[in-house]
Amino acid sequence: MKQNETSLNTPHKPELMDELGEDHVSTSAETPLRADAFEKDDALKIELIQKHFKEIMLILGLDLTDDSLKGTPNRVAKMYVKEVFSGLNPSNKPSIRLFENKYKYNEMLVEKDITLYSYCEHHFVPIIGKAHVAYISNGKVIGLSKINRLVQHYSKRPQVQERLTVQIAEALKEALQTQDVAVVIDAAHLCVSSRGVKDTTSSTVTAHYSGKFIDEPTKNEFLSFIKK
Repeated sequence: MKQNETSLNTPHKPELMDELGEDHVSTSAETPLRADAFEKDDALKIELIQKHFKEIMLILGLDLTDDSLKGTPNRVAKMYVKEVFSGLNPSNKPSIRLFENKYKYNEMLVEKDITLYSYCEHHFVPIIGKAHVAYISNGKVIGLSKINRLVQHYSKRPQVQERLTVQIAEALKEALQTQDVAVVIDAAHLCVSSRGVKDTTSSTVTAHYSGKFIDEPTKNEFLSFIKK
């Protein structure tokens, strides 16, 4: 185990964990998952999460006999497993089919303003924003909806925006069989706006450029498109 992995997983250093709890720290480009992450099926995960979330609500002092609250543990459990964290399971990754670039379009293709909903892995509150993606065909093209679906797949997990940006870019490179990919994400973090510093006007921008997009003219052309 690497030294930084040891320090990040040491439970008997509360001052360190408090510090990490307030900062957006990412330890890897891969989502931190245990080896047994998918040994439980979705039904069992929903059952267990429902049980534990009910305990959280009871600890907070909520009356679960109230008609408005009694179904909440089950709703939250299903939302976590089937919706907002469904991207954790690799079996939910969208299948990608490539097509021949028969029309010989050799310029960049830009898919901008892709709606993005994710969850901050430090406080489990939403990250809401837009993703802008571009690629240059190397002879193959992809259905436009598949770009959106890839963005949404990696968004549907507890995330750090830097990691999310890299994961989307690497998935697109693999799917498109090209290094000529660019990704920009502009998002608001509710862990910043709804708690802590409570800054409701700031947003976070991250970017990944590879292949031809490292060249300034190509990069600037992409940026000019997404600013329009």
